[in-house]
Amino acid sequence: MYNEASRLGEKVKSCDNLATISTIKELDAVALTCDLPEQRLTRGDVGAVVLVHGNGAAFEVEFVGYYGHTVALLTLERNQVRPLQTNDIPHARELVAA
Repeated sequence: MYNEASRLGEKVKSCDNLATISTIKELDAVALTCDLPEQRLTRGDVGAVVLVHGNGAAFEVEFVGYYGHTVALLTLERNQVRPLQTNDIPHARELVAA
């Protein structure tokens, strides 16, 4: 099924995106700014912030499938996510098997 380590707040490598990010709060939807192949996530995947660390230095983000199952729960740095924008659209893709 899913890699249990990727579901338990595992901290993952930093992305190189240094874009300015507006304030992100708990329960905000965010998009990944880079691929995270170890977690089977790709740039643009959408997750929900469940915890904000250190004034927004990092976030616990949960990624779920359309039926509500948790795909990953990760600790991500500020440059690894961005808030959703009004010109973003939803996109469905098949999750690659582990």
